[in-house]
Amino acid sequence: MATLYLVSTPIGNLGDLSLRAADTLRSVHRILAEDTRRTRVLADHVEARTPLVSLHAHNERERIDRILAWLDAGEDLALVSDAGTPLVSDPGGRVVTAVTEGGHAVVPIPGPSAVLAALVASGLPTDRFAFLGFPERKGKARRALIQRVMGSEETVVLFESPRRLLSLLDDLTAACGATRRAAVGRELTKLHEEFRRGTLEELAGYYRERAPRGEVTIVVGPMDEGDETGDEQARAIRLAGDLLREGMKPSAVAREITKRLDLARNDAYRIVHDLEGNATNE
Repeated sequence: MATLYLVSTPIGNLGDLSLRAADTLRSVHRILAEDTRRTRVLADHVEARTPLVSLHAHNERERIDRILAWLDAGEDLALVSDAGTPLVSDPGGRVVTAVTEGGHAVVPIPGPSAVLAALVASGLPTDRFAFLGFPERKGKARRALIQRVMGSEETVVLFESPRRLLSLLDDLTAACGATRRAAVGRELTKLHEEFRRGTLEELAGYYRERAPRGEVTIVVGPMDEGDETGDEQARAIRLAGDLLREGMKPSAVAREITKRLDLARNDAYRIVHDLEGNATNE
């Protein structure tokens, strides 16, 4: 029976490719690659002369029939992403589903993963964790993810663009509290690998002064038992107070906490009004 191999590839350091992965890339009939140019560098590194076929988010669905035909003809295939373990925030899920439903074998070739590399080096609990991928840039889906992290009882791992890292850290600080423990892993396994560990507020302050470069993975520790961040009202009050002290207009503060915490508009305005009243009385 023909087999589809899911081959994990280096996330930076070519030395992390396993012997089994290299043998597989050399022995299969074709390699399904997210970016054939990047995969050709890896294939040449292990002297694999295997033909490459592009398989990315925009053509995955239309490739399925051809992939099944190759497997039906007895051809073994390897599926790789640009870096790390295939299907983890990368294309390939539809293909694997179709291949298993077609009765063909799917075999993982384990190896590098930015999720696990960042998690184990973060200094945060590793017994239970959730990987939530790349956050949405805005809207209800982003607020839902931030709230998911906020109330999480396990460590959470996220991917983010270096250009949007600071914005994410600011949103997490506002929702989870300034003292929630976290870590940022940058350029993992590469020459300029960097880990920063501390509170969300400390990390936001660091990257506010130093724009990050390269690929970024964020690890956020679980909510402490009894942490006040479990109280939506307390979070809204804390955030509103911080923004008012920064000089933001009350109406803008109400809009901001409504956006960040998915709070009803009337409740947001009431919180801001109460805080203003308390400040006046003081």
